[in-house]
Amino acid sequence: MTHRTSPFAALVALPLAFACAGTAVQAPGPVPAGAADSAAAAPLPLPLPPPAPAATPGDTTVPLSSLTLREKAAQLVMPWISGAYWPNDAAAMDTARQLAADGIGGFIVGVGASPYDVAEKLNALQRVARIPLLIASDLEAGLATRVRGGTAFPGNMALGATDRELDAYEVGRVTALEGRAIGIQLAFAPVVDVNNNPQNPIINVRSFGEDPHRVARLATAFIRGLREHGMLSTAKHFPGHGDTNVDSHLELPVVTASRARLDSVELVPFRAAIAAGTDAVMAAHLAVPALAGPDAPPASLSPAVLDTVLRQQLGFRGLIVTDALNMGAVVDRYGATQAAVMALKAGADLLLMPVDPEAVIDAIVAAVTRGEISEARLDSSVARVLDAKARAGLFRQRFVDVARIPAQVGTAADRALAKDISQRCLVLVKDSLGLVPLVPARRRQVFVLSYGDESYGSVGATFTDAIRSAMTGLKTMRLWPASGPASFDSARAAAAGAGAVIFLAGSRPTAWRPDAVVLPDSVAALVQGLAARGTPVIAVSLGSPYVLGQIPGVSTFIAAWSDTPDVEFAVARALLGMAPITGTLPVSLPPSFPIRSGLMRAAVAPAAPPAP
Repeated sequence: MTHRTSPFAALVALPLAFACAGTAVQAPGPVPAGAADSAAAAPLPLPLPPPAPAATPGDTTVPLSSLTLREKAAQLVMPWISGAYWPNDAAAMDTARQLAADGIGGFIVGVGASPYDVAEKLNALQRVARIPLLIASDLEAGLATRVRGGTAFPGNMALGATDRELDAYEVGRVTALEGRAIGIQLAFAPVVDVNNNPQNPIINVRSFGEDPHRVARLATAFIRGLREHGMLSTAKHFPGHGDTNVDSHLELPVVTASRARLDSVELVPFRAAIAAGTDAVMAAHLAVPALAGPDAPPASLSPAVLDTVLRQQLGFRGLIVTDALNMGAVVDRYGATQAAVMALKAGADLLLMPVDPEAVIDAIVAAVTRGEISEARLDSSVARVLDAKARAGLFRQRFVDVARIPAQVGTAADRALAKDISQRCLVLVKDSLGLVPLVPARRRQVFVLSYGDESYGSVGATFTDAIRSAMTGLKTMRLWPASGPASFDSARAAAAGAGAVIFLAGSRPTAWRPDAVVLPDSVAALVQGLAARGTPVIAVSLGSPYVLGQIPGVSTFIAAWSDTPDVEFAVARALLGMAPITGTLPVSLPPSFPIRSGLMRAAVAPAAPPAP
């Protein structure tokens, strides 16, 4: 389907998808370009106050009566902007500044450059906005999920493998402090989906696991860490995206579970998140017949799901945000602007990443003017958005002090925390030949074979550097999706006579790429073939644990969850006996490995030097 484009479409082109009552205060006008925002920056954020009992038109820091209809509509729209460096005269920066000046509610920051670049860009956009901008980002595994230099944590399923609420809380804490330091106030995190479908191409390791009560415990700890350190939180993707086998970026998933099953599984973490005070809930683009009937629209556009279930039955009073409105599950069925209007009518408050922000604003104004949406309905959402901004302290201070970033982002203490979690999250799923840890006799002629697509450019590099000095005759090879027969023949030759083959598998959920979560058949067949001919194979998943189902013949399998350098270094230490292996599976791996299983290994060698 062809969609209308505009100059604003560049802001939303294929990014990686993911209330306080008080005295009214007049919103500040635009701040002069030379304003000393850095010097005036506020201290570290204080804990957020709990949500007010309700958001009503009178309970905001900006009187709704002071806003025009178009300004109200604009407050509900949140386009995407790149986190990459933009010079002041970049066309994309001009477009974003114009949106900010025209009253847009805020922006979603995509994958970007340094913390300084992002902070300076956000300060510049805040300067031209009459009402402070609410800035959000998908910080599911810390600031490094989107911004280079932030602390890189191994992700939710790794936290499920340690099963420590303190770990989840600490990740939330660091994420909040680092995000607020560069001008982000709303984290689209945590993912509270229960990943109970091994074929799920888009949730997978983004989930804490398949036990709804474990997910609930860890999610609420993460939320506390965020909120107690000044960051608004978002529980996603309501009413649960875990039991799906379709990427909603491309088409509409259908959850066929009964209402009873939804109540006992999918909705358990959302109830816990609401009780913990989550500030927002993100509505998923998926059909749930048990909640909305067989022919109902996606949950994100359904009054039965958003108003009846989420608002009335679960009692949620905070912000309802849509998943990205440029995703195929809604755009291909309803059109870019109509989907946004339907979401607002259904009960959503923030409309994320529309294809054309101005067209959506126009469509909302038209819908209110013709009576399709009442102005009272519009006002209730605007009030929630403004109250969220007030609770984030934006009417007191909208700027950040760039000079303070080095003291708050990527500190040694936070990096040490990430390294510690990365070590403790490893799960030794199977080890039938007793290869772990690698004894000296096995360290001769080790062959490290790594696989990853173009987004895994450095897969295996940190691991190889960490084990090199302990090996004799180490060989390495990298496979790509385009690798062909000649590469596979070379891999077989290199594996011949090896004391062990260590296979590092980089397969992780990637928006718009459902195939990214699995190994190519040719790569899986290569590894299976090596194991079948008696080669000792240690397979390490640096992403989805479910790839074990493609290579069941390997003697040893380690679930490591993530491809961060800290995780690769942790795997190296574990294989060399320099650190224990203590994690347990947060998901079951059919047919033989149930949830909570995992082999324990003690450290048997001196500690390794610090990671590079």
